[in-house]
Amino acid sequence: MCQLLGMNCNVPTDICFSFEGFARRGGDTDEHSDGWGIAFFEGKGCRTFMDVQPSAESVVSELVRHYPIRSMNVIAHIRKASVGEVKLENTHPFVRELWGEYWVFAHNGDLFGYDPPLNGRYRAVGTTDSERAFCTILQRLSDAFDERPTMQAICNLVHEQAQRIGEEGSFNFLLSNGDILVARCSTDLYYLVRQHPFDKAQLKDLDVTVDFNQVTTPNDRVAVIATEPLTRNERWTRIEPGQCLVFRNGTVAYRYG
Repeated sequence: MCQLLGMNCNVPTDICFSFEGFARRGGDTDEHSDGWGIAFFEGKGCRTFMDVQPSAESVVSELVRHYPIRSMNVIAHIRKASVGEVKLENTHPFVRELWGEYWVFAHNGDLFGYDPPLNGRYRAVGTTDSERAFCTILQRLSDAFDERPTMQAICNLVHEQAQRIGEEGSFNFLLSNGDILVARCSTDLYYLVRQHPFDKAQLKDLDVTVDFNQVTTPNDRVAVIATEPLTRNERWTRIEPGQCLVFRNGTVAYRYG
């Protein structure tokens, strides 16, 4: 199946270290070679890079690995195609507008035969079950609220929809509007929070080590979410199947399940 990577912080932070190891899983240390993508929130804007080439080989991926874009919310995905051909329109993450802000979504899992009724505002461009699930969530939010409601109301409804869609198959996903990052586990999803006192971290997929004491301040806090732990020497927490965590400012703000 695919692999997910997310980052949620209390200050703009670059994801170069984590993405360096994560990208190796796209055709080098793992078999996920059917494309990749990454989205960075920058203020109200969203900067997105995607490619159908394996992330371990893509020249676009190389650019991202060495371009320290600072963001408070990032979602990345490397794909192993199961539903939908290897095409750019089927590459995650997907981006849509709701209430005048961008929403970004990436999915790991299979929802075979999932074809929900959509009312027209949100339609899939590609042929993946993932994009259809994303459109379903946004359509439900749009139908329920004309204007942006409280964050807890949003999270409650997203969790409710995740539970329903999750009955159709495997539904691990990351979802963000640039303020929060929602991580929903169906099978495998892990997270850690880096905060003071910082320490060194060593990647699992590459012989690279970073001393975060040298590149952070005592006030920084960064949550990293991944399908499989990215580092050897840090303590990752497994999100339980069926559980949905909402990250805000680098920490867990809401917990469902």
